[in-house]
Amino acid sequence: MKRSASAAWSGNLKDGKGSVSTETGVLKDAPYGFRARFEDGPGTNPEELLGAAHAGCYTMALAAGLGQAGFTAEHIDTRATVTLEKEGDGFTITTVDLVCRAKVPTIDAAAFDQIAQATKAGCPVSKVLKAHITLDAALA
Repeated sequence: MKRSASAAWSGNLKDGKGSVSTETGVLKDAPYGFRARFEDGPGTNPEELLGAAHAGCYTMALAAGLGQAGFTAEHIDTRATVTLEKEGDGFTITTVDLVCRAKVPTIDAAAFDQIAQATKAGCPVSKVLKAHITLDAALA
């Protein structure tokens, strides 16, 4: 399976403008730029998109892990906070903090934590990232 997205850019870094689109059309020419990435300007940015991808991937993978263990979640909510830091002459995504809250009938906290931690390591987006990934997972 392959999925694709694209980005276009015009101009220099600080004053230029870009757009991102996805193959599915969920994002179509969504604006992004310097201000959206490094200040509080309008539009999206790569870190926000990466956070959405990681939160979505983790949440689906957790549902799968719970299902394999015989549990079905009533609700899973995950937030991914991506940290971009200046390192030397450039920038690096150093950390992704995942905060997950789930309502899962009949599971105890120890079993949930074991599945949640295994999911953090096994989620396909987690596997591709070199950044430090933290997880705060709890039952609601």
